Amino acid sequence: MKKVKITVKKMACYKDLMDEYENPIEHACNMSLGQVFIADGPAKPEGFCDSAWDSVSPFVMALSHGAEDFYDGWMKNKKSAMISCNDGFRPVSFLLETIEDDAG
Repeated sequence: MKKVKITVKKMACYKDLMDEYENPIEHACNMSLGQVFIADGPAKPEGFCDSAWDSVSPFVMALSHGAEDFYDGWMKNKKSAMISCNDGFRPVSFLLETIEDDAG
């Protein structure tokens, strides 16, 4: 099974939606731009958001088992995916990339 590098690439915040619909939440997202996580198998990387893991884990698992070229040419790098978490108030975009073995 291959490891998958998960990098925080973009973070959005929709204050207008938060003001209108969200109850105040302290520390709703603890991600940082450029933060990197390594997924090694099916376990959520330490410190990774539970909700975000629900969104990215199917792609992490597919990449870790050798899948590539999602949606027929969607990504320039066939062994990657750009996935956002499911938080409609402050979505975070993650770049998932297969880490190649040194031997291969």
